[in-house]
Amino acid sequence: MFYAITSQFNQTKLLIIQQNLSINLIIMKKRFLLLILAASSFGLAANAQDTIKTTGDAPLVLSGSVDTYFKTDFSGKPNIPTSFANELNSISIGMVDLGLKKSVGKASFVGELSFGPRGQQESIPNADPGLAYVGNSTGVAYSSYHIQNLYVSYAFTDKFSMTAGYMSTFIGYEVISPAANFNYSTSYLFTNGPFQNAGLKATYAFSDKVSLMAGIFNDYWNVYQSGGKVNTFGAQLTVTPVKNWTAYLNVVTGSSYGTEFDLTTAYQITSAFKLGLNAADFSASNGVTGGFSGVALYPQLAVSKAVTLGLRGEYFTTKTGTYSTGGLGPAAGESVTGITFTANVKAGPLTLIPEVRFDNTSKSDMFVDGNNNFTTGASQFVLAAVYAF
Repeated sequence: MFYAITSQFNQTKLLIIQQNLSINLIIMKKRFLLLILAASSFGLAANAQDTIKTTGDAPLVLSGSVDTYFKTDFSGKPNIPTSFANELNSISIGMVDLGLKKSVGKASFVGELSFGPRGQQESIPNADPGLAYVGNSTGVAYSSYHIQNLYVSYAFTDKFSMTAGYMSTFIGYEVISPAANFNYSTSYLFTNGPFQNAGLKATYAFSDKVSLMAGIFNDYWNVYQSGGKVNTFGAQLTVTPVKNWTAYLNVVTGSSYGTEFDLTTAYQITSAFKLGLNAADFSASNGVTGGFSGVALYPQLAVSKAVTLGLRGEYFTTKTGTYSTGGLGPAAGESVTGITFTANVKAGPLTLIPEVRFDNTSKSDMFVDGNNNFTTGASQFVLAAVYAF
């Protein structure tokens, strides 16, 4: 009997031990599962943070340039009245150009500010239109807001976007920023065309080879505020026939200023040789007759990684009529031919630009010689330094 009681006791004890072991295993499994869930949650949180970092808003992009130059005219007199680099026998400054750009989702903005003679005095309209006339801008002399570009854009799809604000013009081959031009001096076509347009434009890409921009703009060029009308139409057809070749067919037209047709194209024919072309025709309106037309050719040859040689050959004529270039070109019924030899010598972000230019007119009333007598020709030398960032 004692044996039976002992055996029963041992069985009961064994059963209790097995139950305790089962309970401990269950507890361990729960703890293990909690540990796995915690590790998974941590991993998901880390992946979420990585995703946020990867797909977050694009950073604010800052870019721009600074430039300085020395210029001399071989006659010792100021000649060649195109935009910028107009100070004679002086080490002078161009401008500090600061561009800001940011994109958030499908929305973006661009703001560009310029400080210096090349910007504020010579290319940007002033704050109070109508009070004074300085170069291509109106207002109190040198009282501009320093704004080159100020606009917002929204990309509705990958193919369609709209932009509103104050923008560098889509007309022409050359631009205001010296960092974006090969030549330091500018052409007559650039000087007499629009610099900026304020308005609303839409762009649609039919393919990676063809796109069309069309928009409405203020009645006058190069002003922040219209003269009371938004009656200028502009359009640009962009075509890329083959790789490295892009052509732009442009038009801007309005009853307040006139109509300009413009062709701008550039073809990187080889890794070393590039050829550019700009042709334009402008007809004035609003009671003014005449206008201007011209063509400029831009061949460039890279002779090494650091040195590129280029030439700008331009023919510009002012049509017969009442339209005047305001001293920025030949008189009505006359023409000018300009040949500019330019080198770009690069040292990282710094570009040195030695340049020699020869201009000749059809009549001897545009340039003067060393004795202040009218002459048909003028020549100048420029050495510029442009730092881009």
